[in-house]
Amino acid sequence: MYKIAVLGDKDSILGFKALGLETFPVESVEEGKKTLHDLARGEYAVVYLTEQLGVHMEAEIARYKDALTPAIILIPGKEGSLGIGMANVKRAVERAVGADIL
Repeated sequence: MYKIAVLGDKDSILGFKALGLETFPVESVEEGKKTLHDLARGEYAVVYLTEQLGVHMEAEIARYKDALTPAIILIPGKEGSLGIGMANVKRAVERAVGADIL
């Protein structure tokens, strides 16, 4: 069975643990890159990644963009939204539908 992971700084992701999701707090971008690759090789179908970490990991995120798993979803961190996650959702919808419906 596939699992859901949340990756980012400790303060931003701790609340997801209460929802039953597996959390992976990281201290640096390099640690985040390694953890993302480990999660992708594991049984994780969805990886929620904080925007603050994801902005430094564009190449790693692009590597899994067209892969079946994991789906990497950017979420706002404790500092607030950078707008990257919503922009990615908008692009994905445009790709799927063929037009901007949002």
